[in-house]
Amino acid sequence: MPRNRGKKKTKGGRHSAEVSEDETFDDRASVASSRQSDHDSLTPTEDGADVGDEMDMTDDFEEKLKDFIDGTTQKSAKGRQICLEGIKKALSTRYIYDFVMERKATLTDCFERCLKKGKGEEQALAAVDAALLCCQLGAGEESEAVFNELKSTLTKVLQDKNGASKARASCAMALCVCCFIAAGDMLVVIEVMNLVESVFKASYLKGDGSSPSHSPNITAIHTAALSAWTLLLSISPQSHIQAMISTHLPKLAELLRSDDVNLRIASGEAIALFYELAREQDQSFDDDNIESLKVTLKELATDSNKYRAKKDRRQQRSSFRDVLRTVEDNELPYELIKFGSETLELDSWVRKTQYGALRDMLGAGMNLHLKQNELFREIFDLGAPLTLADSKALKLSKFERHMYNSAAFKARTLTRGKQRDTKNIASY
Repeated sequence: MPRNRGKKKTKGGRHSAEVSEDETFDDRASVASSRQSDHDSLTPTEDGADVGDEMDMTDDFEEKLKDFIDGTTQKSAKGRQICLEGIKKALSTRYIYDFVMERKATLTDCFERCLKKGKGEEQALAAVDAALLCCQLGAGEESEAVFNELKSTLTKVLQDKNGASKARASCAMALCVCCFIAAGDMLVVIEVMNLVESVFKASYLKGDGSSPSHSPNITAIHTAALSAWTLLLSISPQSHIQAMISTHLPKLAELLRSDDVNLRIASGEAIALFYELAREQDQSFDDDNIESLKVTLKELATDSNKYRAKKDRRQQRSSFRDVLRTVEDNELPYELIKFGSETLELDSWVRKTQYGALRDMLGAGMNLHLKQNELFREIFDLGAPLTLADSKALKLSKFERHMYNSAAFKARTLTRGKQRDTKNIASY
């Protein structure tokens, strides 16, 4: 069951799809095109603003979702993919606990069949749908049963070195998300962490200190596996964290020199999470190689090498500034997420990691689940879902919003002024 750590406030506030196999369509191929039109009615708006409202506008929503579930058994691989995509849209953009509770066994069988018999994109979609099913069911016996049934199949796809990269990456994340939600025993969490680590550790430096050479697809799998592993690190027991520090921190620091920006960022965020968790027990914690690590983090936080893409440089600098502040000054990241009339504070690497993993899985439906899904509200300490009256009471008037924004702008201006003064003094 996912849990939140007691967080001590300190100062301050990422695959290309494989080409699916050639498919010879039989007479049932027409099913795929008919389901595609149904799928369009289940697709959220591009900006994701009112995905729940759009779903509600579909009177026969449940009937179409049942058709998608039935369609996962058809012979056409393309048709199965369309149906899995339709299920993904439905589970991510609407909270339908009662519907999936009645069909959890059927849905589990569908996803397992597609994982075993499908290839590439179909396996990737089935893995994501399995994780979304656990998100719908919440922490408890129901999701634990789903996880236990699919665990071996997800593991087999992940470990298949000849498998499609997108399928393997999706299985890594799905395996860890399901474990995060459903595992009732921390020994299971540690077992899954060791399993996923066996995948991304292939990117560690070789024994002679040289970097291994991997294709972009393999690196993408390792990045997904490391991000998924970091999610489970966020709920690991302190005894396990202490045991991992000496073996994992030096290895993760090696990945900061990777040629892939996403793998560098995933490594940096894992290091920051390690430091946060270690300092919960010992505020003065510093790794033996702290000075060397700080030098590397500063280089990445200020990287201006022209051979890197501008987008990569910007993304890298933004992430590593936060990582450096945590390692150097014990300052945790801070981000305010607004959804409806509520707000969610991401004031630690634990929360940021958990939010990022679930958001990547749900996409535009994340805000809806934050509003309605009891599991999500428990994970992020949001309390019971708000009633309509509660939501209206929380909404600020136009004048109140103006005053709030003015105060925030003033505080931000003062902070930046002090930072500029400090930099000017340091330059003399």
